[in-house]
Order: sequence, then structure tokens, then C-alpha cells
Amino acid sequence: MPRITLPDGKLLEFPQPVTGRQVAEAIGPGLARKAIGVKLNGAEIRDLTRPITEDAQLKIITANNDDPDALWLLRHSCAHLLAEAVCELFPGTKLAYGPPVDDGFFYDMKTPRPLTSDDFATIEAKMAEIVKANRPFTRVDYSCETGLARTDGDKFKRDNAERAIAKGATTISFYSTGTPGEHWEDLCAGPHVPATGVLAANKVMSVAGAYWHGDQASDQLTRIYGTCFADDKGLKAHLHRLEEAKKRDHRKLGREMDLFHLQEDNPGQVFWHPKGWAIYRELEDYVRGKIRDRGYVEVKTPSVMSKALWERSGHWAKYRDNMFTTSSEEREFALKPMNCPGHIEIFKQGLRSYRDLPLRMAEFGSCCRNELSGALHGIMRVRGFVQDDAHIFCTEAQIPDEVADFCTLLKDVYRDFGFGDDRILVKFSTRPAVRVGSDETWDRAEAALAGACKLAGLAYTLHAGEGAFYGPKLEFTLLDSLGRHWQCGTIQVDYQLPSAERLDAQYVGDDGQKHHPVILHRAILGSLERFIGILTEHFAGKFPLWLAPEQIRVLPITDEHVAYAREVAKRIHDADLRSTVDANSEKLGAKIRLARTDRVSYFAVVGAQEVADRTVSLQNQAGEKLGSLAIEALIERLREEVADKRIAPAVAGAVGG
Repeated sequence: MPRITLPDGKLLEFPQPVTGRQVAEAIGPGLARKAIGVKLNGAEIRDLTRPITEDAQLKIITANNDDPDALWLLRHSCAHLLAEAVCELFPGTKLAYGPPVDDGFFYDMKTPRPLTSDDFATIEAKMAEIVKANRPFTRVDYSCETGLARTDGDKFKRDNAERAIAKGATTISFYSTGTPGEHWEDLCAGPHVPATGVLAANKVMSVAGAYWHGDQASDQLTRIYGTCFADDKGLKAHLHRLEEAKKRDHRKLGREMDLFHLQEDNPGQVFWHPKGWAIYRELEDYVRGKIRDRGYVEVKTPSVMSKALWERSGHWAKYRDNMFTTSSEEREFALKPMNCPGHIEIFKQGLRSYRDLPLRMAEFGSCCRNELSGALHGIMRVRGFVQDDAHIFCTEAQIPDEVADFCTLLKDVYRDFGFGDDRILVKFSTRPAVRVGSDETWDRAEAALAGACKLAGLAYTLHAGEGAFYGPKLEFTLLDSLGRHWQCGTIQVDYQLPSAERLDAQYVGDDGQKHHPVILHRAILGSLERFIGILTEHFAGKFPLWLAPEQIRVLPITDEHVAYAREVAKRIHDADLRSTVDANSEKLGAKIRLARTDRVSYFAVVGAQEVADRTVSLQNQAGEKLGSLAIEALIERLREEVADKRIAPAVAGAVGG
């Protein structure tokens, strides 16, 4: 007799196993008509027709552009819709893999001929035909033996089925659309929406090449990207944002501003150029200064660590597929995907006392994660990255103060990048259904985190069941100038990793006994690479002065003024500011246009009058003439703006004021 707890706390009891659709009908017929799926215990999204046999927390999912769960379900189903359309149009197509991704989905497939953007209209027309038919999605679970047999002759589906079984699957599921005897079928773990009719707001976006499992020695596939929303309004708004985003695309600006580049033969790894590295170092030094003031100690841990450590931490079992591995002298190693085990190993060296706590250990840790090649995106999502990572070793009683202090620090940092409180969204994620640790421990951890939020005056939305498997967490999302959401900062409460069952970190308490500390995993920016990508698009390349790779460019009017221009630039450089000289023979107007295209913050024009007066004529990125300034006054002005972390008028315009 399952008892179903709804998000508002209401309890529904049923005498026998119940489906999500039946729960929705019990709440009201209007909701039942709108429902497209359910989320179970804050973790698992399911079809409306799958039975629920045990007590559960349940969220009814409706088609809603503001609900990430709804968009995930719609897009997963739309990937199936796309695959069906392509298979009908191009017989002989073999399907490989089709997951939802940020802002849409993709499907890798081997087609009889290469597909191009010229095929999009035909594919969309076929998808619209299937949508109009409102074909129902039907799930069928087979035994592993029968499921494998149904993949005979299909290399990709057989591989997918075998991988599912290797991970512990006891059945193999297929989804069909249409009526029995007249349907199309695909191997899929699900879930899907009730029928194709809710998938009308879709669009095929792009096509690219891919390799099976990202292995260039394996089959070459066609990857078709698409997107789907709850309605046409959401789709149109998304397409408009994309047009605006194209102008700000960090990959485009990265090339134009000569910040970095990426190479096809080294996917997910960033080559930083001098200007881009200037931003990177400024960002790193800025964070380093902030955390030094908060009592953090900085460490450095190895990039390659033994399999044995990852096994003890639990990452080998839960994260192995995302880790790059290597071997030497018959021992296995992994490039670290995160820094926490290394920090615990440092903590364990020597005898720790309660007087040492809280110990705030920070690292700009170089991490590698084996992300799917199709999920890589410029410097936003890469395989090699650096986190502004830290772990706070503390007692349970210290959790509220430490979390509150972190929240204050984080908001202070974000404010310096132009993200005020109105541009920061906070999500409080509580215990998931699949977790480690006792309920008592979870009660204490969640209470401590809630107390910290109250202490910090932090408003948040509660996301039941979305915590990490080892503890509750806060996630901080930034709202950029185009209204896009970027999840950046996080703090997580962890009783498990330092426990005796894992890495066994200990300290001696004031009672003389040994205890396990609590670990707070926290990051402010997250990945530095990703944060720079976010800032590049947020500011449209027009960075605030303190971050700008080129803070001022000196523009001599003629060749006669180049020597003075170089003198001015050197004086500025000696004041620890970033300056250059445009000494080419172009006319002044062309030099100004180039400087604006390069998003230089300020231009200092020098001619005969300026040489005589030992001054410069200053302009900003927006083209405003700021008057004549002596060199010393110019340097003082720039220093003050850098120190105050002010957002200059041109930059304020870039972020919407």
C-alpha cells in the first residue's frame, strides 16, 4: 500500500501499486490532463504509466518551460521523435545514442548517406507529421536474454544493452510509438512523455560529426542536435536568445580578441593566449586574495593518483566512466577528476586537534574528466579545467558559521563581477532516495545547512531529493545579461568521505578521543575556464577594467608621436596596469575603430599638443571623450577604478545596467 507524499506535504495512500497518472487523477482531472511524467524521491524521472510499489515523494511534471525536469523529459522524448523521423526518411539508419543536453538534445546515428543542414526541413516536416498523429509512447521491459536477442545485427544497440547489463540492469527496455502492429521501436531506458503530441515546439538545430564512444578509431557517426520546449512561446524566446548569444559567443569573441583556442585533435583542452591568460591570472589572483583574507591555506595535490585511493573514496565505483586512467609498473592510476581525496590525505598527515579546526584548505586544482565529446562546448564544458576548490574540515557545531561565512564571501565575489543579489539564485538540495549515511546524520546536516542560510540571510528555493549522495548542498546560479542561468558556486556538507568506512580522517577532540571531522566541499567560481566563458558572454567581451586583458591602448596620431606613446605606455605598465601601443601607420580613426573592435577599455590619443603638455586625450570603449589628463592623473584614475572593481559605463550597458 504505497503512501505518496506530494511537494506540498500532502499525503495520499493507495491500496495497491499506483502509476503516476493515477496519482495525478487522484489530485484532479485538470492535472491529469497536463501531466507528462513524474519525479520520484527527487531523483528519478519516470513515465506516467510505470507502477510505484513503495512509499515515495512524488512530483507531477507538467509541460513547463521554467521546469528543468519538464524540459529534460520533453527533450529526451524529442530525441526519440527525431530518431524515428530520420529512420523513416532514410531506411537503413542505425541509431547509437541520443541524450538530452543543455538547451536541447542530440542523437548520434549511422546514416546511409551524410546528412546536412539541407535535410533539416524534410526532417522537421516528418517530425511534425508524427507529432500530429499523437503517437503514444509505450514501454516494454524484456528479460536481459530477450532484450539482447532483439538487438541482434545492430552493433550500437547491442553495445548499449550489454553496457546496461554490466551496470546491473535486470531487464532491457524498449520504447515504441504508435499502435501495436504499426509502430516504431527503439532501445531506451526512458522515460518518455505520454505521446508525441506534446512535442510540437521542436527544432532541428545543427549537424556535426561524431565517433562511437568518442574513439576516432571507431565508427564515424552523424550527430544531429535539436531542441524542444513546452510551447512555441518558449521555443521562439530561445531562438531569439540564441541570435543574441551568437554575437556574444565566447568562442567567437575568443578568436576575435585573441584570448584562447581549441584544437580538434585535443578535444576539451584549452590553449590560453597571452591576453586570455591575463584574464585567467587576474581571476586566480583575485580569488587567492579573497580566500587568504578568510584564513584559507593553499595546497597542491598530484594530478595523477592511485586507483587504490579512488577505490577507498568511492569514486572508482561511482565515477569510473568519467575518469582518465593510466598504468605504470603493473599499477593503475587515474587523472584526478576532483581534489577532495588529495586534500583529505594532506589532512591525515600528522596528529590533528580540535584546536586546528576549522581548517580551510584551498587549491586551484587541475582536474580532468572524460566528458562525452558531444557535450563539450568551447571553454564552458571541457575535459581539462581548474577549480577554485576548497575543503573546510570542521566540527559539526562549526557548520553554520562556516557556511554562512562562505555565503557572504561568495556574494561579495559575485558582486565584483556585476552580479548583485538580484542576479543570484540559490537552490537548497536535500537528501536523495539513493544515499549513504543514517537518517539521523542527514537530519543534522540539513538542519545545520538551513541554520547557516538563516544566519547569512540567504533566500533559497528548496529542491527535495536533489542533494549529493553523501550530503545536502547549496547551489548558486548566476543570471546573465541575456537571462540565461549558469550554475557556478556550491557548498556541500559531507559526513561520509572522512568516515572510517572511506578515507578515515581524524582529529583529537577536547575530550581526548578521536573524531571524524565534517568536510564542507565548496567552490565559488567553479571551473575557471567556464567562468571566464560566462563572463566573456555576459560582458560581450567588454570586461570591467580590472579584468580587461588590455586596459588601455595608446594611439599616436602620426609616427612622430610614437616615441611619446611608448613612454606613456611604459609608465602605465610600470604602474602594474596592462597597456599597449598601436604604432602602425593607419589613420587615427582606423586605430580607434580597431581598439573598439578589440574591446580595449580605454584609448589614450597622443599628438603634438599632448607631447608638448605631457598629457593624453582619453576616450572609453563607448567612444566618450573624457578630456585631457596628465600621465600621473591617468594612472591614478585607472588604479582607482581597478581597486574599486567598478563596472564602467560601457560594461554596465553590456550587462543590462
